[in-house]
Amino acid sequence: MQLAHGTIVAVADGKKFTLYRNGGSDSAPALTAIGSPGVGRHVSDAGVRHHGGAANPSDRQIDEDGFAAATAGVLNTMALANEIDTLVVIAPPKTLGELRQHWHKVTAGKITAEIGKEMTGASTAEIAAMVAKYEAPSHGAVDA
Repeated sequence: MQLAHGTIVAVADGKKFTLYRNGGSDSAPALTAIGSPGVGRHVSDAGVRHHGGAANPSDRQIDEDGFAAATAGVLNTMALANEIDTLVVIAPPKTLGELRQHWHKVTAGKITAEIGKEMTGASTAEIAAMVAKYEAPSHGAVDA
């Protein structure tokens, strides 16, 4: 896919969150890491709606869901402050599903792609390559 200049790429899972900005052109992206925003203060309240049980069996999952919700909160704040024009989100499918539940409508409107893949341990070059080869599915699914 083409990646507009200035696009923010958010790479997350249930424990890590890093942002990149495309400083290159649409057809020749050049991602630069711009940091890992702190979500720690948001996590404790974010997972409160989840309870242990058959559908959500572990404290670890509650923590990961809370982290994902807090990540969405950070991106929502950035989107509402007009710090994001366009956004690509890369996260494992389960995390992506949790993120979707927390998008503000302004944030959701800025998302140009959601890629369901674990990439938090990947290099900047690997992330850029993943985005470049991504093609939005025609049937509405978002997994790569």
